[in-house]
Amino acid sequence: MKGKKMPEDIIVSIVDDDASVRRSTRRLLRSSGFRAEAFASAEEFLDSKSAGATACLILDLRMPAMNGLELQRRLSQNGNPVPIIFLSAQASEEDERSALRSGAVQFLRKPVSKEALLGAIRDALKRSI
Repeated sequence: MKGKKMPEDIIVSIVDDDASVRRSTRRLLRSSGFRAEAFASAEEFLDSKSAGATACLILDLRMPAMNGLELQRRLSQNGNPVPIIFLSAQASEEDERSALRSGAVQFLRKPVSKEALLGAIRDALKRSI
């Protein structure tokens, strides 16, 4: 279809301080046809060229320095309402409620199945493209 973005045109960014999570998630997304970028910190993501072009953000909650909820607030305050999927192994129910109240598309718990993550990404992309 003319004008419709294809998966390889869509940037899905991963922000997680765990290198193995970044690698495996990036590999999964690329094998599914997405253009995936990975960042070790919120600050690294914000300083990248991908920050303004990201159509979906997969975001860890617990990271050193700026955590996922703080990055979510910063993006919202800057007028960049990118759809966010939180992915966390250590989150309280209050963290999850806070993320969802602030506009996160989904909040998934690690480990997450490939199908659940890809489904969440598809839902998020419906909101941004």
